[in-house]
Amino acid sequence: MAYKQDYKALAQRMKEIQEMQKKVAQNMARIKHKLVVLSGKGGVGKSFVTASLATALASKGYKVGVFDADIHGPSIPKMLGLKEGTGLYATFNGIQPAVGALGVKVVSIGLLIPSEDTPVIWRGPMKTGAIRQLLAEVDWGELDILLIDLPPGTGDEQLTIAQLIHGLTGSVIVTIPSEVSKVVVKKAIAFTNRLNIPVIGIVENMTYFECPDGTKHYIFGKGAAEELAKEFKINYLGGVPIDPRIREANDAGQVFFLEYPDSPASKAFLDIANKVIEYLKQHEETSN
Repeated sequence: MAYKQDYKALAQRMKEIQEMQKKVAQNMARIKHKLVVLSGKGGVGKSFVTASLATALASKGYKVGVFDADIHGPSIPKMLGLKEGTGLYATFNGIQPAVGALGVKVVSIGLLIPSEDTPVIWRGPMKTGAIRQLLAEVDWGELDILLIDLPPGTGDEQLTIAQLIHGLTGSVIVTIPSEVSKVVVKKAIAFTNRLNIPVIGIVENMTYFECPDGTKHYIFGKGAAEELAKEFKINYLGGVPIDPRIREANDAGQVFFLEYPDSPASKAFLDIANKVIEYLKQHEETSN
């Protein structure tokens, strides 16, 4: 008798998962382009790159959303100017995203926990379930571009996104110009290749620091991202210089791209956004 009850419960759960996956497919069908942003390694500024690329794209008139898939270290809400206490709310149409700078729609576990310092202590199945449910139930509306900020590594969250969202337009790889990062990023590129996700290109963060007298110091090394691009025959999207104001803006919950639009870093993101847009246009042409 217990066996039959367990079987029924399992069958019911499988049915619920299948229904969620159908909803995910329906939701994603309303979004023109789905891009994952990944690095394979922590500490390279991937979330900052995601947030800045989102605002750069939005500044050009695109309808942009960001799905923060970093369950344990969600930092996207703060980087897009959302104040602590901002949350998600449900309507008859589904969960409504928060709205950040320049109208960028944001969904993150960080908007569902009580405070910034609340840890999310979940095992793999709970993380997978949360990502699946959010992708199924969030009402994104019609977006031009959805950026999916992946946590470091090539594990549960990354596989869940890749398997749930069919037809990902491509990936943006983030690195810094160090040999250690270069080695790990190779794994991220191999991960996308294994899952047949096209690589749009590679972004190098923290490329150099420029002193007031104009001299440039390559603190973490030089040329690693361009070497990776040549080795794997992918596009080098550009380098973002080190700017102490980036840290200050992120800590204060300000949007660096808006606070310092004339900075070399912000100009670099505009250039990167233009290259991404060019890729998306070519993708549309070949898909039609």
